[in-house]
Amino acid sequence: MTTFYHYHDTPIGKLLLAGDEQALQLLGFPSCSMKRRHDQNWVESKRPFKEVLKQLDEYFAGKRQEFDLPLAPAGTDFQCQVWQGLQQIPFGETWSYGELARHVGRPKASRAVGAANGLNPIPVIIPCHRVIGSNGKLTGFGGGLETKSFLLNLESSQAAPGLDFR
Repeated sequence: MTTFYHYHDTPIGKLLLAGDEQALQLLGFPSCSMKRRHDQNWVESKRPFKEVLKQLDEYFAGKRQEFDLPLAPAGTDFQCQVWQGLQQIPFGETWSYGELARHVGRPKASRAVGAANGLNPIPVIIPCHRVIGSNGKLTGFGGGLETKSFLLNLESSQAAPGLDFR
């Protein structure tokens, strides 16, 4: 099956989108630990990402709080369970790694949940940026803490004006 890709300009930089004609499989940041570049065997095309582009633009414009897209993140069963749990964190809210671990039924697995969170192949859309340390501090993020802060502030300004995650 052909993998398509497209780079999309956003307020947090040029994001790499990759997937097939059925689903988004990857969203890569332009820098930091989740920096991603396209594979030479992939085909450049905006067409498969028309709805993804529309929904990302709406999100960054403050007009969308939930994504409704076909997603196909590749991972282990446990990772997929954690990524599904991430999608349960309400817009504009944050959970600790412990809260997420309890939510997915693995209350003693905070570290493993954190590791799975860090491997999320579709950040922003699968909102791993909504997970923070148990002390309320921002912790590691594949797109960088500045990007995480930007995303949390974007969401909190719409959900509960006055919160600031800087």
